[in-house]
Formats: sequence, C-alpha cells, structure tokens
Amino acid sequence: MTSTLQNSPVLNIRCYAKVNLDLEVLGKRDDGFHEIRSRMVMVSLFDELAFYPANKGAGISLIVVGADLPTGPENLVIKAANAFVEHTGKVVDYSIELTKRIPSGAGLGGGSSDAAQTLLGLNRLTKAGLTNDELVDLAASIGSDVPFFLFNQPCEVHGRGEVVQRINFEWELPIVLLKPEFGVDTPLAYRGWAESKEIPSVLYAPQICPWGAMVNSLERPVFQKFPALADMKMWLLSQPETHAALMSGSGSTMLIVLAQQHGGEGLVQRARDEFGATLWGFVGHTLVDAAAPEPPGVRHPA
Repeated sequence: MTSTLQNSPVLNIRCYAKVNLDLEVLGKRDDGFHEIRSRMVMVSLFDELAFYPANKGAGISLIVVGADLPTGPENLVIKAANAFVEHTGKVVDYSIELTKRIPSGAGLGGGSSDAAQTLLGLNRLTKAGLTNDELVDLAASIGSDVPFFLFNQPCEVHGRGEVVQRINFEWELPIVLLKPEFGVDTPLAYRGWAESKEIPSVLYAPQICPWGAMVNSLERPVFQKFPALADMKMWLLSQPETHAALMSGSGSTMLIVLAQQHGGEGLVQRARDEFGATLWGFVGHTLVDAAAPEPPGVRHPA
C-alpha cells in the first residue's frame, strides 16, 4: 500500500494481532473490572506504523490507511503518544501513518497492538530510555491488553490483563481467522458474563489439544447475544480441516487451529458460502517470537 506522505519514514513497525488460546473469567473485582487468566499468542496478521518527521512544534498527527477510524485522541495510537509525552516530557514531532489490516471489534487486539508499538517506537526515536517496567505501567494506563504487546512472545496474562508473564510455548500453529461483518463490544461481553446461560447443543467445554486446553468463558455471553457465532463454531467443528475452534477474546472473530495435513483456503471459501460472502477471513499461523524474522514454514514441535 502506497504511503500518503511524501518524505521517507524514519521508522517502520509491524503491530501483530493476538489470539487467546484460552480465556477464563474468574470473577468481578472491586474496581469493576473482571479478573481473568488467559494464554495469548501473536499471529502473522499485522498492522503497520510508519513514523515520519514533522515540523518542529507540530506534535503528533495520525493518518489511517485501510480503515475508516478516528484520528483524534480517541484513537489508541494518539492516546499512547500523548501518554508517552506526558510521562517523559519529550518533544515529539511526528506524523504517524497507520496501515490497518486487523479488523476492529474482532477480539484480535489490533488497537492495543498499535498502541504498544507506538510506545516502543517513540521510546526508540526519542532515546527516552524507558525501562520495560515503565513501559508496562504506561501501557496498562492505556488499555488492559496493551502491556501484552510489549513482550513479542506467548504470555499468560492475569488481573484485568495487565499482569503479563512470558511462557514457554514453542508451537507455531496453522490457523484460520473468520469474522462476520459485526463486531463485539468488549465491555458488553464482560457485563453479560455473570448472568449469561449456555445455548443447548453448543460446545463450551475445553477442547483438549497437545498444546493445552482451548476454552473461552466469554463465549457464553457473546453467543447468547449473537447466536450466529455459536452456529459458526459448531459448523467449524464439523469440518475436516478443523483441529479446534473457539471464539478469540471477546469476539467476534472465530479462531480455528487447522489439522496439520490441511490448508485453510478451502475452509474460508466454504465458510463464506455458508455464512455470507462478506465474511472476513485470514489464513496464517501463531508466532513464537514476533520480534524475529518470519520463519520459512510452520513448525510443529513434537
């Protein structure tokens, strides 16, 4: 995609999406958030940030390519840049171009990833020297998922998502992501968790896999509000390519881990035939190290 800015960027960064291989809601906290535990991994789908030098005193501006998104303080890139400036006192004069590929309202953490990489990019460009702990605290002030994206590796997250610990997870899983036109509002999904009920004949139980159980506590409230997602999950579980399928995060994306001998393109096409041509699809894999160069193939450790 061609840049809309004329000069050359001083820094380009990939902002990888994430999926939740499992997500357990443990209860509501006194501060109004929900206590969770989740294994999160980055995947080979990414947005891109390009930082262009701006005139002295211009501050931060944002251009979004590939999506109709706000470019003001409500955008997490601008929110992250403003938090960085406030915390460090650095003068930051850059035009940032954000190329969007990760859909919004999808449970894939696109906005959070963009915010985290904005912090890392500005820390590098301004030589502010913020430590990892400082960056994590700053990221947590922007959004619950943002700290995870600073680590570039599979992690287990706790608290409301801001307590992050790297884990040993060497699987690079072949995946398909499918998302209908609608998104799911994350606070709405959590608010409905306590009172939600299971839909009969829908599988909510953990799916036991070699890399661990796959289960998502938020399927219950989201499926109750959007039963089409429950239908999609059960259809996916009946397909020959599928090893496991569940909703990622708060939805509305469905995550499919492919059986090793299958590709995903045929599954995407059949899903569009079944659920509508506007269904968004992506075929890729999980990442062991998002900071490393892309591997030539998909690895399945024994």
